[in-house]
Amino acid sequence: MKRPQSSAGTMVAVCTICSLLTTAIGKAQSPSASPRLSVSANHRYLVDQNHVPYLLQGDAAWSLIVAMNNSEVELYLQNRKEKGFNTVVVELIEHRYAKTPPLNEAGDAPFTTPGDFSTPNEKYFAHADWVIRKAGEYGMQVLLAPFWLGYVGSEEGWIKEILKIEPERCLAYGRYLGKRYAEFANIIWLMGGDRNPEAALEKVNLVALGIREFDHRHLFTAHCDPEHSALDRYAEGGWLDFNTTYTYEIVHQKLLADYNRNPVWPTILLESSYEGEHNSSEVQIRRQAYWSVLCGGFGHVFGNNPVWHFNGPSLFPIDMTWQRAMDLPGSVGMMHWGRLFRSRPWYELVPDQKHEVVTGGLGEFRGLDYLAAGRTRDGSTVIAYMPTRRAITVDLSKVSGNRARGWWFDPRTGKATPAGDFPTKSTRELTPPEEGDWVLVLDDESRNRLPPGQGD
Repeated sequence: MKRPQSSAGTMVAVCTICSLLTTAIGKAQSPSASPRLSVSANHRYLVDQNHVPYLLQGDAAWSLIVAMNNSEVELYLQNRKEKGFNTVVVELIEHRYAKTPPLNEAGDAPFTTPGDFSTPNEKYFAHADWVIRKAGEYGMQVLLAPFWLGYVGSEEGWIKEILKIEPERCLAYGRYLGKRYAEFANIIWLMGGDRNPEAALEKVNLVALGIREFDHRHLFTAHCDPEHSALDRYAEGGWLDFNTTYTYEIVHQKLLADYNRNPVWPTILLESSYEGEHNSSEVQIRRQAYWSVLCGGFGHVFGNNPVWHFNGPSLFPIDMTWQRAMDLPGSVGMMHWGRLFRSRPWYELVPDQKHEVVTGGLGEFRGLDYLAAGRTRDGSTVIAYMPTRRAITVDLSKVSGNRARGWWFDPRTGKATPAGDFPTKSTRELTPPEEGDWVLVLDDESRNRLPPGQGD
């Protein structure tokens, strides 16, 4: 621990931090180049350089940079690309979840002086560069964490090192990363990590603002303690671009709370239950993904144990290789999830919070069987996800046109089965064909849309 400071010493330290923050914020607000991804005009989602809405289909690959050799990295990326994933979440430097942390597979440390963020090791970061660029070749954005604070009470993250080092070294680390990665095409910065920043807030801000001094291209978001969203802790930092939801409780309620914030912020479900952890069922993994969009978000990050750590140390022991785990039902379900939403204008969906579209069979709002539904602003499509089979009542007058074409989409197989064509003049009770979780899709028949899941 540091020696206790006098009151004058404390004032000097505070002024130093304030000065650094003021300088960094001023530079961060300078004109920036157009990023590959940017926030949409209505602040509900991201768009690419062609203004196409970006449905974030993410996979947790926290230890990707440190845990594997090059051929294994490509094996992983190829598998995820084939399933439609377009984003991976990765730690740039690892504190625990590797064979010999913080060393990478080749034995390189991130810093030449352990724990000193101002002494980056070129060999380590050259490999990190290769992984990030390779992800880009496979069409992947990298949600990249410059460091991980770590869950409270654990040794997972870098919180002790962050609290120990001087503010200037945090700013220097941020500037190093900003210079190094400013021209990469496929990075989104992810600050924080599994805890609220509290005493580390100024230093997290300095790293972020140090990056933004040189990197005007990439977006920023953050990862907090469970049940806290990025906006709860980082809204005043001057660098946050979109919000994240992180919850293990009633997922759809937390998502809707973030959707209803004023002012509006784009939001993703960054983390909830992982496959192979928390006694999660197949249905739990799917329903939180469907809730993520139907409750107003622009995407979701799926996680699997042991894929996220690639057979490194784990909180939940599992007798399975990451190679085998890549094709378990969770990621297959995410493949179907992505295909379904990309086959419809998902970015136009408005959550049916007042239950004006689906009026009966809603399930328990505080429960796991809650039916979430969304309707496009023009009424041309309605999508409703039910975690359990039951009869539901739909007000078909909420669908535009004279007739509505219905489909039952099976989130387990990706198969779409006709549910019938109906006049848009009354309510109707509809029941899925068999047991399981189901998605009901209703389209304005005049739009002649392909079955759900076909065509992007």
